Amino acid sequence: MKIVSVIDEIRECVRSARRDGKRLGLVPTMGALHAGHGALIENAVRECGFVVVSIFVNPTQFGPNEDFSRYPRTFEQDTAYCQRLGVDAIFAPSADQMYPRCQQTWVEVEKLTDGLCGATRPGHFRGVTTVCAKLFNIVMPDIAYFGQKDAQQAIVIRRMVDDLNFPLTIRVCPIVREPDGLAMSSRNRYLSPDERRQAVCLYQALESCRQMFDQGCRHANELIELMCGLIERAGGQIEYVSIVDMETLEPVEIIDRRVLVALAVFIGSTRLIDNCLLDLRPPEKCV
Repeated sequence: MKIVSVIDEIRECVRSARRDGKRLGLVPTMGALHAGHGALIENAVRECGFVVVSIFVNPTQFGPNEDFSRYPRTFEQDTAYCQRLGVDAIFAPSADQMYPRCQQTWVEVEKLTDGLCGATRPGHFRGVTTVCAKLFNIVMPDIAYFGQKDAQQAIVIRRMVDDLNFPLTIRVCPIVREPDGLAMSSRNRYLSPDERRQAVCLYQALESCRQMFDQGCRHANELIELMCGLIERAGGQIEYVSIVDMETLEPVEIIDRRVLVALAVFIGSTRLIDNCLLDLRPPEKCV
């Protein structure tokens, strides 16, 4: 496995793989890897002949009062994990390598970024789409892998790729959860033992929503009220609980189509997100 920090060097690795006729997979990450990332990497290794994992804590997607400086950085453990899973190359650039001068060109996806996380994190998705566009241009993957936990991000990236005619496929893979249901996240490391126990309320709220939906409830407000009550009684501080159309991310009143149920909740000072899909069709796997 190669560890590369310079753009020209990762491009040469990619060109060599292309010359050998290999399909190229990219798993973009900010490091602090866990089993959720591992599932993305395993899918990439299964489908592609050459897999690149990028590890880059992207400063442009953090707001001024967010956790950029304390975001967990575990590079040695991450590289060992990638090697065990069969990754071919890690691309770990510095901020100076990715942003060598004051950035004046940005990629923005309109409307899809207005609500949910975009409503309270101005500039966040502009940073996400711009860095992903950079990574796609640098690595030139055939397939890029994202997790369903960051559902809005995946929808936004897929729209960017479609609108800008990037020659790649976006693969979105299911959420990986702890045994008690908590969605795997690098930010789970911030939780104290008591907060960790409390955090399962996000999953419990989503499961209660799903059960009520399966019993025939189609009124979004009733489902939202149920989830808010469960989270608040558990001590979580709600940023949003929303039910939105899967394509437009616009709120719905009656669930008569495929919808995303999305939560952002503070457990102590840690912001956690989670989601599920509601649909009359069977659940999808990696798409």
